[in-house]
Amino acid sequence: MNIVMIGQKGLPGKFGGVETHVSELSTRLVRAGHTVIAYARQWYTPKGTTMFNGIRVVRLPSLRSKWTDAITHTFLAVLHAIIFVRPDIYHFHGVGPSLLAWVPRVLAPRATVVTTFHSVDRFHQKWGRFARFMLKLGEHASLVFAHSTIAVSKTIAEYAKTEYNGTAVYVPNGITPQHASTDPILLEPFGLEPYSYLLMVSRLVPHKGAHTLIDAWKLAKAMNPQLFRTLKLAIVGGSAFTDTYVRKLEAQAAQDPSIVMTGYQAGETLEALFTGARFAVHPSTSEGLPIAVLEAMSHGKAVIAADIPENREIVGEYGVTFKANDIADLAEKIVELVKDPMQAAGLGHVARTYVEDAFNWDDVAQDVLSIYRAHTVAPEGLLALE
Repeated sequence: MNIVMIGQKGLPGKFGGVETHVSELSTRLVRAGHTVIAYARQWYTPKGTTMFNGIRVVRLPSLRSKWTDAITHTFLAVLHAIIFVRPDIYHFHGVGPSLLAWVPRVLAPRATVVTTFHSVDRFHQKWGRFARFMLKLGEHASLVFAHSTIAVSKTIAEYAKTEYNGTAVYVPNGITPQHASTDPILLEPFGLEPYSYLLMVSRLVPHKGAHTLIDAWKLAKAMNPQLFRTLKLAIVGGSAFTDTYVRKLEAQAAQDPSIVMTGYQAGETLEALFTGARFAVHPSTSEGLPIAVLEAMSHGKAVIAADIPENREIVGEYGVTFKANDIADLAEKIVELVKDPMQAAGLGHVARTYVEDAFNWDDVAQDVLSIYRAHTVAPEGLLALE
C-alpha cells in the first residue's frame, strides 16, 4: 500500500507524542513492505531531509503561528498528495488537521481516509474561543469524513461515542522496551547524578502542568528539607509556541538551584535522563494517551501522574496518582515516594512489565494495518508485519 501521513510536525521527531507515534508506526509499516510518505513542516524538519528510517519525508511550508501552522501545512500536504502521490491511504493525525479530511473524500474518492484522534485539543489552555470552536469542528470531521477513526485511549473512544455518537477504534500508543544502563557522563552537563533527581519530560505548555510541579517541589522541600537535601528536579522539554509560558517557568525556578531545566533533549541524552531518574512526575491536566508516561514506565520508573482518566488508564495500580492541579496533594505524594525508595523501585518494576506486555509498537502497527485492510485491497504479501 501507498500511505501518506498528514498532520504531524515532521520527522525525525523532536518533541510531541504525535511525532513519536507517526515515526514508530511508519517505520514498522515500511519494514512490512509498504510505502510511507510523511509530510513535514519546513521550520521543524532540517533542510535536505528526504528520508528517515525508510520513510519518505516531504517538507512543505506553513504559516508559522500558533493558530495557522497546522492547518496551512495540512492544506498543502493534502493538495500535494492528491496531485503528485495519489496514495491508497490518507492518514490524518490530530483533530485540527482532520478538519480537511473531507478533501480527499471529494477529490480522491477511491482512496481510504483514516484519522487518529490523539487528544481532545480544545481543552488545552493555550487555545482561545475561536480556536476551540474550530478544534471541536475538527473532532466532528475526524469522525464523519474518515472511513475509520482511531482513538489512542479508551477515554477518547468513549468521548467520541458520548459527544458525537461516533465510533472510534481503540489503538493505543506504544513503547519500545528499554533496558539500557545509566550513563553518568551524559548527565554531567546538567549537574545531575544517577538516581538523585526526579524527572518530568514534556512540551512546556500550560496544560502539561510544569508550573504545578515546580510549586509542589518547593512545598515538598519545605515539608522535609533534610530528605531533599541531595535531590534535584529535572524538567526536560522546550517551547511549543509558548515562549511566554517558558519564561514564566524559568523565573519560577530561577531562585532554586535544585530545579534543572534542561531544554529539549533527544536520543541518548534523553535515554540517560530517563534511566538515571529516581522516578517520574507527569502533572498534565489534558492528554490523549501520554507517551512520556509510557516511556518512563518502560524504563522501569514509578510515575506520579495527575488523576485525569487518560493517565489513570496507564498508571492504574502501577503508579501513583494525585488530584489534578492540587499542589499540596502532589507535594505529599512526592514526599511519600522519596521516603520509600523500595516502593518506587517496586512500582517501576511492575510498571515496566505491564507496559511491555500491553503497549507495543509492533502490535499497534498490526492493528492499524488491519484497519487499512478493512477498506483497501493491498497486494498479496504486504498485509502483515514480518
